[in-house]
This record gives sequence, C-alpha cells and structure tokens, in this order.
Amino acid sequence: MSERIDVSIEHRHAPPEDGRRHPNTCPKCGSHYRDDELAEHLNVCPQCGHHFPVHARERIQQLFDPDSFVEEAAELRSDDPLAFFDLRPYTERLAEAELSTGLGEAMVIGRAAIEDQPCQLAVMEFGFMGGSMGRVVGEKFARACEGAGERGVPLVSVTTTGGARMQEGILSLMQLPKTVCAVEDLRDAGGTLISVMAHPTTAGVLASFASLGDVLVAEPGALLSFTGPRVVQQTTREKLPDDFGLAESNFRYGHIDAIVPRPELRPMLGGLLRLFADGR
Repeated sequence: MSERIDVSIEHRHAPPEDGRRHPNTCPKCGSHYRDDELAEHLNVCPQCGHHFPVHARERIQQLFDPDSFVEEAAELRSDDPLAFFDLRPYTERLAEAELSTGLGEAMVIGRAAIEDQPCQLAVMEFGFMGGSMGRVVGEKFARACEGAGERGVPLVSVTTTGGARMQEGILSLMQLPKTVCAVEDLRDAGGTLISVMAHPTTAGVLASFASLGDVLVAEPGALLSFTGPRVVQQTTREKLPDDFGLAESNFRYGHIDAIVPRPELRPMLGGLLRLFADGR
C-alpha cells in the first residue's frame, strides 16, 4: 500500500462542490489552504503574499504578547438613537453582528504589550457592520487615547473599516471631530499614536484618527482612500491608475511611512514601542 501524501495546497482553480468559493481560497492566485495552514502563515498566502482578512481577536493574538491583553470597555453597546430602519431595524443588525463576530462593537480596546513593551491598543473588526464607526466606536477610541495618556504609553491602533455608520446619521459623523480631539489630547499629554491601516481603511475613519498617527504604516495591498476607485471614476469620468488608493500608491506619494507585511508587523511595532518607550 502506497504511503499517503498530505497535500496542503490543492488544485488552484478547482471549484468547490457547491459552486461557492471556499473562504480559504486566495482571490489573487487561486491557491487553497486548510484553516490551520493559513493561520500558521498569519492569514497571508505564502504563494503570492495576499493578505486575508483577520478577526480583531486573532489580530490581537498575532501582534501582542501572550496573556498581556486586558480588555477595557467591553460592556459598551450601541443603542438606536434615531430608531433607524432600512430593510431591517438597526437593533436587529447590531444583534446579528454581535452573534457573528462575538464582539459587542466594531472596536476592541485595552492594554497589552509587544515584545515586553507596554502599550494601549484599539483594534477594529470589519466583520461588525463593515467596521463602521458609530458613537460607541468613537467613545472606545477616545477612552483608549485617555488610557494611553494616563499610563504614559503609546497607543497602537489597527483600522479596517468602511467609514461612518449611516444608521446613526449625524451622530456618527460627530465621531470624526471627537476622535481627532482625542488624538490631540493624547499628544498634549506627551503621548504617541502608531496607526496601522489594514484593508480597507476608508471614509470617515481615514479622514479622522487613522491618518493622525505619529507613525503611519499599512499592510500590502490595503485600500486607503476616502472612497473606492469605482465611485471616484464614475464621478470624475477619468481613467484611474490600477493602484489608485492602494497602500503602494499612498506610500509613493508620501501619505504613509511604510508598507509592512503582516509577518514583519510585530517586530516592527516592538521596535517602535522601544523608540517611544516613555510615550513620547
């Protein structure tokens, strides 16, 4: 009997039996992975370097020292200030998002350490209503800034978001100046913001705190644009570059400081935290 061979990367273009794309199939090169194999590579395709989405808690496990994370403000939940109803009630969408992600909101905050360097963190979850920023996300980020200032440690934010949350209307848009002021208060306290932008980081979050970091880094291929290229092209009626709004284009024009692949992100952040060890 011949020895059984474990093939981890299956046929690149073989469709699944039900006709749907498997979530572990790379959209860039078509390679397919087991869950454990993809997790081993930090959800990055080892064939082409495509960065798969990462859940907020998995992101925390990847970046921060084991057992160093202490979550804060986990009890905060959005209400329905406008009694908003589109195809479904806003309260129903919130409940569905919490069940699907296991999170109470689109941002997780707390205290942690990277390579034994203490920091405050604010990590967004795109799976929670597109990582949209409502009043609770704005409040959580403001509390993260306050915590970093009080402890005298840098704040590390990781963003992945579609922008402001339309179900909260103008109250959501008010989070833009609120988070900007929170960053300024952190700076007045001598603190530091390190902003990591994952795919996508767009609209109101990009236009507020995500762009205000003392150090701005992005993952490869991340969309960093106020709105997507399709909308811009329809509005301007002009042909856009293939890399419009991507991290590579932003880096070329000096909008961000570095593009850092996910496997290199933790040591890079550790070095930055040592540089800003006193929060300054």
